Amino acid sequence: MKNSRFPVVACALSMLTASGLSFAKDDAMLVAKGKVLVSVDGARLGQVYRVGPDGAAQVILGGKIVSVPATTLSSVDGRLVTSLHKNEVLSLQ
Repeated sequence: MKNSRFPVVACALSMLTASGLSFAKDDAMLVAKGKVLVSVDGARLGQVYRVGPDGAAQVILGGKIVSVPATTLSSVDGRLVTSLHKNEVLSLQ
C-alpha cells in the first residue's frame, strides 16, 4: 500500500508543471527580498522589493513596482539576473 500514493503525487506534479509552475529546490532560494536584480546587459535594476506568488521578482523602477517574470530569472555567479534587457523591463510597467 505504500506505493498507492505515487500516482496521486505524480498526477499533482504533472498538473503543476502543465500550468507553468515548477518547484525546483534551487528556485526557492533564487529570488529573495533584498537581492539585487541585474539585467542581461549588466544594468542594475534594483533590490527585490517583494517576491510575487508566482516567483516573479518585484522591483521598484521609475517609481513603480515592476514584476519581472520568474521564467526570465536565473543565478549567474551568485547574482540574480533576468534574461531581459533594461528597456524590456521598463516596458513591463
